[in-house]
Amino acid sequence: MADRATFADQAMEHMPSLYAAALRMTRNPADAEDLVQETYLKAYRAFDTFTTGTNLKAWLYRILTNTYINRYRARMRRPDETDLDDVEDLFLYRRLGGLEEARASRSAEDELLDWFTEAEIKDAVESLPEQFRIAVLLADVEGFSYKEISEILDVPIGTVMSRLHRGRKALQKRLFEYASRHGLVSTEEHG
Repeated sequence: MADRATFADQAMEHMPSLYAAALRMTRNPADAEDLVQETYLKAYRAFDTFTTGTNLKAWLYRILTNTYINRYRARMRRPDETDLDDVEDLFLYRRLGGLEEARASRSAEDELLDWFTEAEIKDAVESLPEQFRIAVLLADVEGFSYKEISEILDVPIGTVMSRLHRGRKALQKRLFEYASRHGLVSTEEHG
C-alpha cells in the first residue's frame, strides 16, 4: 500500500508523458490539461490502493485512459485549437530519445517516414477509430507492453493484440495512400 505523502515524489515525474498522451487523445491543449489534472486528482485520492513496487506509470496511464474514455469520448470533440506541430513532444521522435540519437540509429522505416510530413503522420494516426488509436499510441508511442496495455484498458491481451494489429494495418493503409501521392510507390501491379 502506497503512502499519499510520497505521491508527488513518485508520480510527478510521469506528468510530461501523461500530458503528451492526453494531448494525443484529446487533440486539444485545454482538454489535455484538464484530463491530466483529473487523472492526478483521482490518482492521489486512490494512491493508498496502489501497490508499491508495481508499475506506477502503467497505473497512472490506466487512470488517464479510463478518465478520457468515460469523460471525453461522450463529449462532442471541439475543433482543434492548436497545431500539434507546436508540441515539442513529436510523434516520431518521442521514444527515440532525441534527433541526434534517432539519426545515429535509423532504420529503413525511419528513413521511409522522412518522406511523409509530420502532419500526414499525425492525420493518419488521428484517422484511426478511437479504440485502435489509443492502443497504437500506448504501444508505439508510449512503449507499453501488451500486458501493460491490457491492464491500462482493462481488456484481455488478445483484444489488445487485435486492436494493435487492426490499428497498425489501418495506419499502414493510410500511409500507403500518402506514399502513392508522393510517388514513392506505384499503384499499378508489376508483373
